[in-house]
Amino acid sequence: MGSTSAENSGTGAAGNGSAQNTGHGENGTSGVGRRALIKRSAALGLVSVPAMSFLSACASGGGGDDDSGDNEGKTSESNPFGVKEGTKLDVVIFKGGYGDDYAKAWEAAFKKEWGVTSVHTGTQEITGKLQPRFNAGNPPDIVDDSGNQQIPIDVLAKNGQLLDLAEVLDAPSVDDPAKKVRDTLVPGTLDAGMQEGKVVALNYIYTVWGLWYSGKLFREKGWEAPKTWDDFLAVCKDAKAQGIGGLAHQGKYPYYINVAIMDLIAKKGGLDAMKAIDNLEPDAFVGSDAATEAIEAVYEVVEKGYLMPGTNGLTHTESQTRWNQYKAAFITSGSWLENEQLKTTPEDFDMKFLPMPLLADSALPFEAIRAGSGEPFIIPSKAKNLPAAKEFMRRMLSKEWSTLFAKEANSLTILKDGVDPGVQLRPGTQSTVEASKAAGDNTFRYLYTEWYSEMNSAIENASNELMAKRIQPKEWLKRAQAAVDKQAKDPDSKKNRRD
Repeated sequence: MGSTSAENSGTGAAGNGSAQNTGHGENGTSGVGRRALIKRSAALGLVSVPAMSFLSACASGGGGDDDSGDNEGKTSESNPFGVKEGTKLDVVIFKGGYGDDYAKAWEAAFKKEWGVTSVHTGTQEITGKLQPRFNAGNPPDIVDDSGNQQIPIDVLAKNGQLLDLAEVLDAPSVDDPAKKVRDTLVPGTLDAGMQEGKVVALNYIYTVWGLWYSGKLFREKGWEAPKTWDDFLAVCKDAKAQGIGGLAHQGKYPYYINVAIMDLIAKKGGLDAMKAIDNLEPDAFVGSDAATEAIEAVYEVVEKGYLMPGTNGLTHTESQTRWNQYKAAFITSGSWLENEQLKTTPEDFDMKFLPMPLLADSALPFEAIRAGSGEPFIIPSKAKNLPAAKEFMRRMLSKEWSTLFAKEANSLTILKDGVDPGVQLRPGTQSTVEASKAAGDNTFRYLYTEWYSEMNSAIENASNELMAKRIQPKEWLKRAQAAVDKQAKDPDSKKNRRD
């Protein structure tokens, strides 16, 4: 969510993400959102301004800046993009749930290999720091565009400000030059970065979303990890009776509670229910039995007082820290969560990931999880050092750099078998690996969060109102459907469709 991915901040976020925090989880998408994946009010402000002024001010159809010739070296089999020694690479990283130490490790390796010096910026203020640079036509060379101040990918893409990454993806893999880069990636992970049929963002981190709990707390209380929603509510009820919150959610960032809502919709109604939302169908929410049951199930947690006290007024890190203090049994997030909470998680906490429990007669099995790529990396079309930016991204998709990421950020990347066998993973991360293996092909991933940032924000706002008991489930459904219907009237929406 993140990254989020999230506040991946995660797109984690979020987180997504992502959270991507203060992502991935601020995801980060996104988490999500890391982190992947998270659009907040700042992002909404960008898309609600007539003509999207700050972005359209420097709209470009593609290609590098006119001064980029000074950064072009000779191409070869080992240097497909013509990286020039002695040049500089401007790197901006969302410093959220995954931190930015991994990027510094990458930059050190890149300098050693190519003699290219990196200008590194680690920040959570992506919009604040980059808006003036986009306005001036002087963007960085490569950006981890995540967190609650993410610049929406769809807005950048519509204004021609993102490089089509096909050249990178079709280049020879660093590890096996006989293969293209795209052929070394986990299937389906490029989908989240597509706009109008082109991959313009590389969602780099393989993220899973769902519920999290403490193995230690569950052992002490004698609780079993629930597989059904009724069993989930039973644990929440017992927790409340013992003075513990059932569910903590990151109230100031409703991206996170939408993890539960949207997972329940997909698992109850199957992939058709998920695709109906992404494809802006007139009965995506209103008239959908899956959406109705899902939102009523989540609202039951509110009605019965199973929320951790005060959770509606907390940021993601505040809520997650109280969860680390055993003040709640469950929390929703993406897989950036463990790294984001390293400083506050007790050594014996034993963090565990849990697929969303099932409503009755669900179409997908319990093991099914929302999984896919988060934490979008972009190369602006006006980047000064395009050769180095492309090579940097190609190196990101090597086993060496993927392993560096796993060591520094405690998470997996979209590279198949991208971590050296000897790397020790933390409990939460290891549990996501096990959950992914158990899920097999039973994975799903929404794309409306990347395709339609304004619609996503409207649905999140409705969820915020629901969790605060200011609206009822029926009104939530109406507002969510209204957001879908509004987006469907945009002619550009027809360019994005899932089969």
